[in-house]
Amino acid sequence: MVKKIILLIGLCFLYAVSLEQNTIAAKSQPLEIGAKAPDFSLRNLKGEIIKLSDFKGKKVMLNFWATWCPPCKQEMPAIQQFFEEKGKDVVILAVNIDGAEDVIEFVQSKKITFSILLDENNRVNEQYKVVTIPTTFFIDEKGIIQHKFYSAMPIEIMREFSK
Repeated sequence: MVKKIILLIGLCFLYAVSLEQNTIAAKSQPLEIGAKAPDFSLRNLKGEIIKLSDFKGKKVMLNFWATWCPPCKQEMPAIQQFFEEKGKDVVILAVNIDGAEDVIEFVQSKKITFSILLDENNRVNEQYKVVTIPTTFFIDEKGIIQHKFYSAMPIEIMREFSK
């Protein structure tokens, strides 16, 4: 009887460990193309709260970046040019993972005019399971992820993914 109880406790322990590992693995899996883009709210550089769901019915280019990231810096002029070309057709939300002071200085020096959002607690970065920056998601009018791109993106790909 004691052996059965010990065996039962051992099996319960193994089951609990297995469940925990599956939960951790599910959380670390990247968001897949075709998945619903998780909603979020972040402050922009003016202090206004911006929600992804505010743009339902519009295409969204969601970019994760930092001022200390060389490929991110390389990509910014192309994103600005893309914004100037497609600003009425595609919403650009650039989620920064730096502190606000660095970002404001960077944005002003580069004359960036698209929306910069501040993920100071890294919450949205984790929600989107971003493991490298820059990472960009293209979200359709229904809120579904249609494309993902890792690294600095040429404007030609921005144009293609936003069709």
